[in-house]
Amino acid sequence: MSRRILISIARQRLWLHEGDRLLLECPVSTAANGPGERMDSECTPRGRHRICEKIGAGAPVGTVFVGRRPTGEVWTPELRGRHPDRDWILTRILWLEGLEEGFNRGGEVDSRARYIYIHGTPDDVPLGVPGSRGCIRVASEPLLRLYDAVEVGDEVLIREE
Repeated sequence: MSRRILISIARQRLWLHEGDRLLLECPVSTAANGPGERMDSECTPRGRHRICEKIGAGAPVGTVFVGRRPTGEVWTPELRGRHPDRDWILTRILWLEGLEEGFNRGGEVDSRARYIYIHGTPDDVPLGVPGSRGCIRVASEPLLRLYDAVEVGDEVLIREE
């Protein structure tokens, strides 16, 4: 049975379905700059995507990733204090690839080349409101459930409404 992730930018929510069954629903934080597909826009791309890579299996909750690699750090408020300008990518990464040529795939609108992820965020980052630099931020607990339930190739639909 096919799994599908639906993300609503307007509602700041994520739903994971398997067939007609709802497996997970949780708040997210999409881009502070709103929806958009252009390179360097720091906007969340819309449309049909797929998970092209899963990163972080087995890593401790709060593992810090930079360039999709664990840094050896686990997030703490003290670590944030030492690196106040980091865009915190924690726990797990689901890397997204656009499926719509010219809209979110290829050229200046390529979601994969823009490094658009569903990823973990610190516990003190507000969810349910826009705030990211383009990615979809999720709390660690639902992200772990999501990560374990999906596979590379599963569809992700990001809608404005």
